[in-house]
Amino acid sequence: MDFELTDEQRAIRDSTRSLLQSHPGAARAVADSPSGFDAGLWRQGTELGWSALAAPEDVGGLGQGVVDLAVVAVEHGRFVTASPFMPTVAVLDALLRAGDDHAALIDALASGESSAAWAFTEPHRSPTVDALQTTAVAADSGYRITGEKVTVADASTADVLLVDAVLEGNPARFLVPRDASGVKIRRIESLDITRELDDITLDAVHVGQEALLGSPDTARAAIERTLRLMTVLACAELVGVGEYLLETSVDYAKAREQFGVPIGSFQAVKHKCADMRMWVQASRAATLHAAMSLDADEAGSSLETARAVSVAKAFVSDSICKTAGEALQVHGGIGFTWEHDLHLYIRRARANAALYGDADHHHEALCALLEAR
Repeated sequence: MDFELTDEQRAIRDSTRSLLQSHPGAARAVADSPSGFDAGLWRQGTELGWSALAAPEDVGGLGQGVVDLAVVAVEHGRFVTASPFMPTVAVLDALLRAGDDHAALIDALASGESSAAWAFTEPHRSPTVDALQTTAVAADSGYRITGEKVTVADASTADVLLVDAVLEGNPARFLVPRDASGVKIRRIESLDITRELDDITLDAVHVGQEALLGSPDTARAAIERTLRLMTVLACAELVGVGEYLLETSVDYAKAREQFGVPIGSFQAVKHKCADMRMWVQASRAATLHAAMSLDADEAGSSLETARAVSVAKAFVSDSICKTAGEALQVHGGIGFTWEHDLHLYIRRARANAALYGDADHHHEALCALLEAR
């Protein structure tokens, strides 16, 4: 399998990297600010086509795929960037595949005029469709939604929430305005201080009939596709984190001297850097394989796609967290300081490793897939 980027994908990577490099200190600014991301940076990113990247050309998109989204996500990880990129493109993907008439919202998300958040994970529940407990009931020519959602990225700044719930015993999806009556959003204190994560309470939130996205017959497959897409993008961010950690550790090992020689000349440090390079390269391959599988699987629900995504998340989560640990060892005392950026990357690595199922969850999912075969 060819994991080399095309010329077009390299252009996407280079333009994204150039933009993010032009905003030094953006991650720390978000960490010290009540806002979840830099609105100016997000606007410039949408001008580059981030939000429209995988949308069809007939709705104003660029007609690319999941691999191209992953290329942008890698650069987000490399600079620990905070933006609503991941949830917005995931909700846009869900809208485009639902077949409903949401042209105005699709245009707003694709152009970057609006952003969206995906409310899926629930308190003390595994990130699976069967674990959903948020309920929706028919009422007043529409639906009333009640439940709780946790670790929702950028909910407080989103214009619309994609809420997954249970309707008459079956999974269903609803588009809920962020400012709808009964929606309560609370930013949580997370390990990753460079990204906003929110908890949401839905207290008998009333929405109209048009809020139901797609049909109950296709909701399960649609939710699973969104989950796999977000998982792949989280893996891609982890790859970007790993690439930064490897590069900065090698550079530091070349420059830092001890006993009159660079510490990179010591065998123990060489071994750490070699291990880090192996983990990062393998993580990149696993992530691109999962992205390619999702691109090749129109519905995103085949067992092979599920396997590729779980393999990627299980391996990448562990590997990049180990890479972060080794990078900290290579940097020594300076790596423990607030002034050095290393801790921001370790935080992003640990947080992303837990999002959408940690390594243990995906190992269990792989065992279930083996049994199903």
